[in-house]
Amino acid sequence: MEKIENPFLVSGYESPEYFCDRKQETADLMETLSNGRNVMLTSPRRMGKTGLIKHTFHLLKQQNRDITTIYIDLFPTENLADFTQVFASAVLGGKPKITLDISKGNESHTLEQVFQYLKQSGKNCYIAFDEFQQIAKYPEQNVEALLRSHIQDLHNTHLIFSGSQAHMLQEMFLSPKRPFYQSTAGKTIETINQDAYYEFASQFFKNQERELSVVIFNDLYQLFEGHTWYIQMILNRLYSKRSRAIESDLVHECISDIINENEYYYQQLLRAYPKGQAKLLKAIAKEKKVKEITSGVFISKYSLTATSSVKTALTRLLDDEVVYRSADGYMIYDRFFGEWLATTF
Repeated sequence: MEKIENPFLVSGYESPEYFCDRKQETADLMETLSNGRNVMLTSPRRMGKTGLIKHTFHLLKQQNRDITTIYIDLFPTENLADFTQVFASAVLGGKPKITLDISKGNESHTLEQVFQYLKQSGKNCYIAFDEFQQIAKYPEQNVEALLRSHIQDLHNTHLIFSGSQAHMLQEMFLSPKRPFYQSTAGKTIETINQDAYYEFASQFFKNQERELSVVIFNDLYQLFEGHTWYIQMILNRLYSKRSRAIESDLVHECISDIINENEYYYQQLLRAYPKGQAKLLKAIAKEKKVKEITSGVFISKYSLTATSSVKTALTRLLDDEVVYRSADGYMIYDRFFGEWLATTF
């Protein structure tokens, strides 16, 4: 494989050489899937679940070239017709012997044909439905029940249901009232081990005869609390700078570059919200994390309106995934957007 220009990938998957650690998570996924158990995989967005899925599929394919691996992103889908289209396209890949009618009202029949094809293919197939919680937002009724009725008969197909909205996925798979109840093993992706991440990153700089000190890396890791994509983005920028000396000033220059490049987008995003919601966003950004968002102290400090109004504003921001609720409190989902809000207002 041809070497890529910048080893710190911020999208896609290339090969194990450019994939950091996740050895235990990968082994767990491979063992679970290989033994016929489907998986519900959750993590905050941009933590690296898509990379983990594709890395796992890569290694499974190395073990057995005869298997089929399919990754399907459901985030852009809005209804059952969209789902059927992307699912059929991914599974069939334009096979001329299969003719499908994906017209409105015919989705259920088309799905049945695709699942029938999977059952009769005779191949072991591994399929990942990313952002699977989207199906709960479709306007059609009983989509979960429809899919479950087909999936439970797929003995040669192994499935990953992944997503960034953990509460929705957990409700779908852990609630006795839902069709997918107890049909999967649950797994959550956490941050990459800090020492392992440093060893991975520093080696690429050494290959350039440059040094990424452990102090600089640890500061970067702590700044973004181990959130993979943000660390990768800064490492990508640092690598491209070609400066032999990697100091904290250079790290902050990279952060400023990213914020400046996206400032227009951030302005438009902020303008899309009414005054009360925008004010709450700025307040959360200033605090970095807010444990008690309806506390009198927080509301008074930032001159927010009544508790009920804050709750209403928060619900919208959570639904839009602009604000994220972590174990430590509420925070701005996009760390760079949060930094822009905190420093601009």
